[in-house]
Amino acid sequence: MSRHICTRWAFDLSSWSPTLPQLSQAVALVQPEERVRLMKFHFIDDFLSSLIGRLLMRKYVSTCTGLAHHQVQFARDVRGKPYWVKQEDCEAPPLSFNVSHQGNLVLLAGITSESQDPDFGIGTDVMKIEYSGGKSLPEFFRLMRTKFSEHEWRYIGRPQHNERSQLKAFMRHWCLKEAYVKELGVGITVDLQKISFSVDTTHNLGEEVSPLIGTTLRCNDKPMDNWHFEEHLLKDEYCAAIAFRNCQPQEHGRFKMLKIEELLVKSQESELEEVVSYCQRALVKPHKRS
Repeated sequence: MSRHICTRWAFDLSSWSPTLPQLSQAVALVQPEERVRLMKFHFIDDFLSSLIGRLLMRKYVSTCTGLAHHQVQFARDVRGKPYWVKQEDCEAPPLSFNVSHQGNLVLLAGITSESQDPDFGIGTDVMKIEYSGGKSLPEFFRLMRTKFSEHEWRYIGRPQHNERSQLKAFMRHWCLKEAYVKELGVGITVDLQKISFSVDTTHNLGEEVSPLIGTTLRCNDKPMDNWHFEEHLLKDEYCAAIAFRNCQPQEHGRFKMLKIEELLVKSQESELEEVVSYCQRALVKPHKRS
């Protein structure tokens, strides 16, 4: 089996209050059509998390291929999922990546292969372990129960769990389902009850034992042995999952927190009037209520 090298990066948005020059530098790295998408966000929080996701993607492809940031081009498939446009003369190995964000965290998980076989992929998802809906947590669980198999719900709703533990178990399973369907590229449109996870119970998921790697999957009651999973806990309040299709990382590691300086590359375009004006409009967008 060929070796697969996995990259796990995270960015904490609470660590960055962008200045106009910084934001201009970041926006200058993003393709014009993506700037149009970004400006459609009403809240600055969503604008910045999506922007950071694009910078993580660009840094990842540049790091794996040796291409300069401005040489990296992305497109979107029919479902809107971004992918790297690989030039015919590029000899870089096949790679797969996925981005997820919630709250203050933005994650990228990527994987490359030493072989030229492109039939592998990766999906990731992150969830904050909190519930802020209008209904009570038991009522929310009742409504969501149809999204889980009986096997999964026996673990989530164990009576010996307090509400916090039940919520954590719920988010673990939801992350896994999201990571799986994101790699498939189908979104949450499949029958989630037929996607049944058996989470790793050898340890409680905590930062000191992150990641857990013993989680398994059955679809329509059939073992999916070509899939592997990692479960992570980040900052003690976020759970994350990575789904690996037809591949397994050479090493299981934790997410590395990056700083904004590691994502920015100097560009003369950042000083263009249209870029500066764009960023000025972005910076007056409102914040979400905390």
